[in-house]
Amino acid sequence: MFAQLLAQQTGYAIEALYHHIVQPNQVPVNKTKKEFTGDFTIITFPFAKISKKSPELTAREIGEWLKNALPEIESFNVIKGYLNIILKDDFWMEFLDKNYRNHSFGLNPQKQGQAPVLIEFSSPNTNKPLHLGHIRNNLLGHSVAEILEATGLPVVRVNLVNDRGIHVCKSMLAWKKWSNGETPESSGLKGDHLVGNYYVLFEKKYKEEVNQLKANGLDEETALRTAPLMLEAQEMLRKWEAGDAETHSLWEMMNSWVYEGFNETYKRLGISFDKIYYESETYSLGKKIVEEGFKAGVFYQKEDGSVWVDLTSDNLDHKLLLRSDGTSVYITQDLGCAELRYQEFSPQKMIYVVGNEQNYHFEVLKLILQRLGRTYADKIFHLSYGMVDLPEGKMKSREGTVVDADDLIEEIILTAREITLELGKATDLDEYEAHELFSMIGLAALKYFILKVDPRKNILFNPTESIDFDGNTGPFIQYTHARIRSVLRKANPWSFTPQKNMTFYEEEKEILKILYDFPSVIKQSAKELDPSQIANFAYELARSYNQFYHNLSILHEPDEQRMLTRLAISQFTAQVIRISMHLLGIDVPERM
Repeated sequence: MFAQLLAQQTGYAIEALYHHIVQPNQVPVNKTKKEFTGDFTIITFPFAKISKKSPELTAREIGEWLKNALPEIESFNVIKGYLNIILKDDFWMEFLDKNYRNHSFGLNPQKQGQAPVLIEFSSPNTNKPLHLGHIRNNLLGHSVAEILEATGLPVVRVNLVNDRGIHVCKSMLAWKKWSNGETPESSGLKGDHLVGNYYVLFEKKYKEEVNQLKANGLDEETALRTAPLMLEAQEMLRKWEAGDAETHSLWEMMNSWVYEGFNETYKRLGISFDKIYYESETYSLGKKIVEEGFKAGVFYQKEDGSVWVDLTSDNLDHKLLLRSDGTSVYITQDLGCAELRYQEFSPQKMIYVVGNEQNYHFEVLKLILQRLGRTYADKIFHLSYGMVDLPEGKMKSREGTVVDADDLIEEIILTAREITLELGKATDLDEYEAHELFSMIGLAALKYFILKVDPRKNILFNPTESIDFDGNTGPFIQYTHARIRSVLRKANPWSFTPQKNMTFYEEEKEILKILYDFPSVIKQSAKELDPSQIANFAYELARSYNQFYHNLSILHEPDEQRMLTRLAISQFTAQVIRISMHLLGIDVPERM
């Protein structure tokens, strides 16, 4: 890209002018800010000490050298120590001609022989359906995987299903006690919804028992620990780990209901995985690793038989690895899972997409693996993201107040239908096409609203705000794409031939400058594992195109060559919108 060429040539200029060697990575080159005239800006303040001249004079001398060395430069201007480079319009015309039909612009082919990047996302529990928090997790994981692949990296998408443990036993026990044999078929409910209802029921009954015990004089901690339902759930977990046939049969049946429900939701969101791991298959390997560490003196055992690791030397605390009854905890299965994945894929990096409430957990996981001498410990990266709330407040699954993913998807598609019809944007579509469009718009609204925010930040999700055809939303970008496709359909068969010495209007050049940035935006987004950079790029491009569309005529432009140039700009813009939205897991319509 030209920014790299400028950095390299600036290094040559400094060597020629001031007899000092500067490496290209030491030359700051940025896009020129909109309030100034220019395409690229070189910050020359660091070189004033080398030239022993003022920053302004240094910038002018470097600018003159670059203008003589690079035929692409039309002119330059200096503001203090900022050297603003203006490129010739022929440069932008050549860029347009080279790429306006390039359907993979910005994408790099995968290089053979590279170790893959493994990315874990979703990680649901089989005691409840997917909720709004899972939606952010899935959308973020899927988009990061797409962006990494766009840079040429092989990616393995994995899901770790938390299909065992005390939380799963709570749902199982409640169903066993109070279901009267209810099934998804008999109830008409998705399997994950049905099982989730019994998890909520367990918590309700458990809370009643705890309150009764407290009324009888027990303190809260003792009541929570000794309530009969909790003791029964713990006994069920022990039976499961001991391989009890009846417990395993119930577990397999209820989990199968949940998986069918999950798959429906994944399909609707456009999510898929290359490999699914189950905690029930990884926790035993984790227990072996803990036993290995205990024998090696890395871990220690308390009097009650529980196994711990002392992390106080790393400014953390003591971490439980195995309970006194021999049952495992989350960190146990994560140790086993990391080992299994490394053996299977030898990845160059293992990315865990998990909420920021688990920051401590992953810090502990890396430290334990380092102490065990696992070479892959430093390959682990926790992609920590913020929480998603609704205007009504925080979600709590055990109280049954979680925003169910399926319900949210239905609500937002219904909202998309109402707003789209109100605005008259589906009047010429048949019933099937209209239904598909409403679904496409609703899912775009949901996905874009979540992905346009830096993953580290919390989100207050407002379904109505997400469907705004004039704001920074998925539907606005979709509508821009449909508008461009409409223009291209109305155009007579056309063929673009670049014209020398054609002067671009500011609106035309602004779009070309944004398009030029796309490959570097993908690269930076992949480096920072941040899809919001792609999302906000797509919005900036769509917004600039709409300004171009309103200010300049396309099909009615009397100058045929300029009309063809604007059609080429339109086609190029539509392609890049489609690519960028695909990287976010969003489809764009041909008509709207």
